[in-house]
Amino acid sequence: MKSAAIQHLQVLRFTAQRVLHTPVASLLNIIVIGIALSLPVGGYVLLKNVQSLAAQMADTPQISVFLANGTRPDEIAQFGRQLKEHAAIEHIEFVPRDLALRQLQQSTGLADVVGGLTQNPLPDAFIIYPVALDAKKLELLRDDLKSWPKFEHVQLDSAWAHKLEALLRFAQLAVVILAAMLSFALVAITFNTIRLQILTQRDEIEVSKLIGATNGFIRRPFLYFGLVQGLLGGAAAWIIIAASLTLLNYSLGELMQLYGSSFSLRHLSLGDSITLLGFSAYLGWLGAWLSVSQHLWQIEPK
Repeated sequence: MKSAAIQHLQVLRFTAQRVLHTPVASLLNIIVIGIALSLPVGGYVLLKNVQSLAAQMADTPQISVFLANGTRPDEIAQFGRQLKEHAAIEHIEFVPRDLALRQLQQSTGLADVVGGLTQNPLPDAFIIYPVALDAKKLELLRDDLKSWPKFEHVQLDSAWAHKLEALLRFAQLAVVILAAMLSFALVAITFNTIRLQILTQRDEIEVSKLIGATNGFIRRPFLYFGLVQGLLGGAAAWIIIAASLTLLNYSLGELMQLYGSSFSLRHLSLGDSITLLGFSAYLGWLGAWLSVSQHLWQIEPK
């Protein structure tokens, strides 16, 4: 067990030396892998930030219920009890018509106009905070409330929710397709890199087989090379994304100040960062394994 671990460490050290032996070629491959990975991962990061921003802007969705004129206080109290007991409603607020008029007078700056009214044109209203935030469930609740007596108008602005959900679904699909295509490209890059290494080391491989080296022993350095190259490419992608978000946040901060907001783009979480490095290392290993499996058996000592 200990000797096997020592062998793997020796192969890993040999792989690092091989990467350093061809610094320009290795650096170019790592940069290409980093740029390719940063495209779908950057799209994923932007999607998460857009979802966070949308949640901040939308806050908790509300349904406004305006009561018909002439609704008696005992009827209003009964409606309040029924709404509180509704399974789809988290809590409610009752806004009397007099309070609504005062709020309108304070918020619009039309105190003289509102003060000149002979009667209050505003109805009593309930502000309803639903349990579910899904657009379809909100619309079902709205349609249910429309059927209640004395509920003259039920207002829910759900168009933005449908548009946002559709846009995010489209963007998520685009990111998945882009990630799949670029993952295939990265496997192909590693495949070709390992193929060239096998061809340049053909004589060494033949000699190794002559002295009894197994295919597993010969395959191991190439697999480690692909894994290390993929891992370094993932690290390069992480750096590219971090640098890009830093530059974007600098300009975004000035824009958010104009709107009185402190929103900023968030970087990859620790879990996402580990996933990125692990996935990039796996792609490098997969490309190396495919290449070795394709070409190593063709080399036999003469």
